[in-house]
Amino acid sequence: MMIYNLYKLMFNRIFLVFLLVCNIGGTIYGYIWYGGQLSITPWYFYPFVPDSPTATLFLCILILLILFNKKFGLIDALAFTTLIKYGVWAVIMNIWNFIDMGFVSWIGLMLIASHAAMALMAFMFLPYIEIKPWHFYVTAIWLFHNDFIDYVYMQYPKYGNLHPHAAEIGYLAFWLTVIVLVLLYKLAGRHNN
Repeated sequence: MMIYNLYKLMFNRIFLVFLLVCNIGGTIYGYIWYGGQLSITPWYFYPFVPDSPTATLFLCILILLILFNKKFGLIDALAFTTLIKYGVWAVIMNIWNFIDMGFVSWIGLMLIASHAAMALMAFMFLPYIEIKPWHFYVTAIWLFHNDFIDYVYMQYPKYGNLHPHAAEIGYLAFWLTVIVLVLLYKLAGRHNN
């Protein structure tokens, strides 16, 4: 019953507009938050540095497509995987940062809550997601390429004093990519059948 009510809510236009407005605000805030890092980043890495706001940008496009009764499976796949990956990644990084600093910050708590919400929203939109094999493969290339740019060219999001642990963070990012791709394949694939 609860899942059915959630499904109905996901296709309520007022709720979708509310989510869209919230995510547009969060996306803008996210790109502003990355402003300092982008100012010292070569232009050709720009698409790969602000991971979380790009994930919510994909979600904004997905919501707009739903509102206009359109579909584009590549956006579905990119939104689902990046929301989970970078939502979970940011929660882990903020907790790790709390441990490293020895105290909990209000900004860190806000980032944990907002990024956990990103991961949850991915699952909320699962009933809408329809992908084809090429959507899956392009999404996999995007995610692994992004990991490569982040941890080979060291363009990963700089947060706190965790940079000495870049190798471990890169390893975590790799496995998050694998996990979200398995989820996409299993959940969206099953849904499409």
